[in-house]
Amino acid sequence: MEPDHTRLHQQLQFIVEIDKLKHVLRQTLLIDKSRRENDAEHSWHLAMMAMLLSEYAETEVNLVRVLKMVLIHDLVEIDAGDTFCYDEQAIQTQADREKAAADRIFGLLPADQTSQLRSLWEEFEAKHSADARFATALDRLQPILHNYHTQGGTWKKAGVTIAKVRQRIAPIALGSPRLGEFAEALIQDALRQGFLANEG
Repeated sequence: MEPDHTRLHQQLQFIVEIDKLKHVLRQTLLIDKSRRENDAEHSWHLAMMAMLLSEYAETEVNLVRVLKMVLIHDLVEIDAGDTFCYDEQAIQTQADREKAAADRIFGLLPADQTSQLRSLWEEFEAKHSADARFATALDRLQPILHNYHTQGGTWKKAGVTIAKVRQRIAPIALGSPRLGEFAEALIQDALRQGFLANEG
């Protein structure tokens, strides 16, 4: 059988394209406060968290599917940019920007892989499955860890209150009640230490 050079070319083109994720900066500071993290680092961190913390998922999850979701969930930000979760104006256009980005970026792949990755991305966004809810729980927990260990980091810079953080972390408990309890305890301690404001 002759090798499918077109398929390989498409896959390699995608691999080269997603290198751009390393240049998409998030608002979150690295724990040593030296700089902001990028999306590729964030995705790697979530994959490590999934591997280590899957025992705390709400129900049994398919770890391979969760790993795939956390590794691809922010690829759309190559085109759409990172939308700061407390920027209410930017959030209004986020879904449309990210859908257009998904069309282009996943569309670089062969049709079967386009379908597979796009489906996983949409499942993550919809949060209807146990796998997606757990992946979302990790995505919401990771910045909490960074903000706590940077003594308020982005929270202080943006004047974020505990009420807004609670709203943001609500999906954690849906994917993992145990991690939801941990996140609540963490933000309560952040409030006590002055890392997080009680009111705006």
